[in-house]
Amino acid sequence: MTSATSAVPGALDAGLAATDRATLIHPTLPAHRADRTVLVSGSGSRVRDAAGREYLDASAVLGVCQVGHGRPELARAAAEQMIRLEYFHTWGTVSNDRAVELAARLTELSPRELSRVYFTSGGAEGNEIALRMARLYHHRRGETQRTWVLSRRMAYHGIGYGSGGVSGFPVYHDGFGPSLPDVHFLTPPHPYRRELFDGADVTDFCVAELRAAIERIGPERIAAMIGEPVMGGGGAIVPPADYWPRIAELLRSYGILLISDEVVTGYGRTGHWFAAEHFGVTPDIMVTAKGITSGYLPHGAVLTTEEVAAEVTGDHGFPVGYTYTGHPTACAVALANIDIIEREGLPANATAIGDHLGRRLAELTGLPVVAEVRRLGLMLAVELTSDQEQRRPLPHGTLEVADALREQAGIILRTNPYALVINPPLVFTREDADELAEGLRSVLSRTDPDGRVH
Repeated sequence: MTSATSAVPGALDAGLAATDRATLIHPTLPAHRADRTVLVSGSGSRVRDAAGREYLDASAVLGVCQVGHGRPELARAAAEQMIRLEYFHTWGTVSNDRAVELAARLTELSPRELSRVYFTSGGAEGNEIALRMARLYHHRRGETQRTWVLSRRMAYHGIGYGSGGVSGFPVYHDGFGPSLPDVHFLTPPHPYRRELFDGADVTDFCVAELRAAIERIGPERIAAMIGEPVMGGGGAIVPPADYWPRIAELLRSYGILLISDEVVTGYGRTGHWFAAEHFGVTPDIMVTAKGITSGYLPHGAVLTTEEVAAEVTGDHGFPVGYTYTGHPTACAVALANIDIIEREGLPANATAIGDHLGRRLAELTGLPVVAEVRRLGLMLAVELTSDQEQRRPLPHGTLEVADALREQAGIILRTNPYALVINPPLVFTREDADELAEGLRSVLSRTDPDGRVH
């Protein structure tokens, strides 16, 4: 028997939206917003809502869905594994074959020095583990005073108390304190924000600032620096080519570990399996998640050097374990997902389609509200401004623009207060890219300097 709310798509959509408003707490959603977009299906780079409307997913669901929506191969991998062994932990001497296989596969794909793997259920968990590993590494070496962690403003590393504590946006700290102690925030390598660098070269400024911070805090007190190779939450902030090599060299000279947060940049998004390859820098600890399963199941992996692993395991073992560490079904899906990325050449597609999309979006810089387009692979951002000369952000932010893109152009993407953030599935085509560019042009050409769309 068909219920009244599901008799027609419109009624179904209204019923689901009403139930959603009454029951779900949505991250970042203000209480006064009553509108909802209830998604029910997807295929490739498209998703559909309960009313049957189709949208172009230009966000890959928070930069997660590398292989696109609706892949039956991943559903089969999960089902087959669930029938065989749905779940078991990897504590102590217990393991499972899928975790062993995936760990071996990841060490083949990652920089050669990263030879040990710890599994998590996502990126925030991974960064929590990385912070613990960094502090424990120095503690077990007898340098117990090394507790400080260096991060950067506009960084995003998760919303746990550790990962949120090193995230460089005030919203993750205001009202939640006290937060993780012994954290110092540095200037992001954001060339567009030239006012940050007092007229100096971006890398020269950041290296000098880092050196001064290390000397002020005391190198003997600093455990690690954590950073995204390309700052995703900040809006695809691509650093100068010499930034990471020089930062890594300076950290190494002081015995400070480098934690690379590749939660967004990993698994083909930048045109390489990992952005470490693009920048030519191998970290001591690398955190991955999101694209490892394309979001079909929650999963993540932290990779470390043998040197770090030897200390944090040691005679007493690493004392931190999650319930789902090494979950066999998640590992099976990750293996199948990596097979698709490799078989379909998706890192190369990220470069090719990213080049095409970057050129199309660059055409938008002639519009009054478009300040800059940034890109590496299929990781892009369109910086918006109310004043091209003064480089001021839109006074009302970017949310109205994002709403108009969804409602008027059928495009879903992410925003921060300054930019439209574009991380589409790696199966994006030239046709998808053209549709996205035209949709953006349509809305941004009708956007006033205050951020209102007419």
